[in-house]
Amino acid sequence: MAGGGQVRGIRDRIRSVSSTAKVTRAMELVAASKMRRAQERAVQARPYAETMRAVLAQLAAATGGGDGASLHPLLQARDVKHVSYVHITADRGLAGGLNSNMNRAGASLVLEYQPKVDRVSVISAGRKGRDFFRRSGMELLADFPELGDFPNFEDVRPIARLIIDDFVAGRVDQVFIGYQRFINAAVQRPTTRQLLPIIAPSEVVSVGKAVDFIFEPSPEELLATLLPRYVEMQVYEAVLEARASEQSARMVAMRQATDAAKEMVSDLTLAYNKARQENITGELLDIVGGKAAVENA
Repeated sequence: MAGGGQVRGIRDRIRSVSSTAKVTRAMELVAASKMRRAQERAVQARPYAETMRAVLAQLAAATGGGDGASLHPLLQARDVKHVSYVHITADRGLAGGLNSNMNRAGASLVLEYQPKVDRVSVISAGRKGRDFFRRSGMELLADFPELGDFPNFEDVRPIARLIIDDFVAGRVDQVFIGYQRFINAAVQRPTTRQLLPIIAPSEVVSVGKAVDFIFEPSPEELLATLLPRYVEMQVYEAVLEARASEQSARMVAMRQATDAAKEMVSDLTLAYNKARQENITGELLDIVGGKAAVENA
């Protein structure tokens, strides 16, 4: 009976693991489909963001001769007392080490600045990051969950408006943003950069060839229009990169889980066949022994 119970237990485990493999395979296919769309959106946003950085570099060079008071508020650096950090993660798990790697990178930045300034606060965009910083006891300035798998510009704009308004009002002195940058389906890189005050690139970003911009109206007027848009675009680009990274990491994680489940089924099937063979051999020995006992009686 014990042998029969063992066989049934192994058979039940095979069924359970096989069902899990079907679920992870389905999740892999869904993530692969979403990854292609998210990757296209992230890649398509890069040229626009790079061109904006190139234009900003030219504008900064054109207005670089003024004193600090004449600069646009988003360009003005001041004594840093309050640092705000925009932390972009996924709302769901099952994406391998994606969220934990991003949380570690965010925690490193926060721990780096805590001894240097009076206050460090976090703006979370994603449940995994929000939950992590809540458990850590960090101050959450705002939370933007449920941006969706394919957020549009208007979905992300409130994040940018919040940090711009706080910075211009003097409530925040420096703003950073952290996100997973999409490299390829297997590689996502935690990336952190400063958003505010805006630091114009020291060199014009390459956009295919050197461009000599002619500004109309004046560079100062253009800065007033483009700088808020620039910040909004940087946040939007970061969210798109994070979403492409999320779907890629989930696809890879589900593929690995499916492969592991199939390997486990193979091992369990071998164990099941061995246990079943042992039961059959034991039953045959009982029959032969019983027959011999009857004949000798």
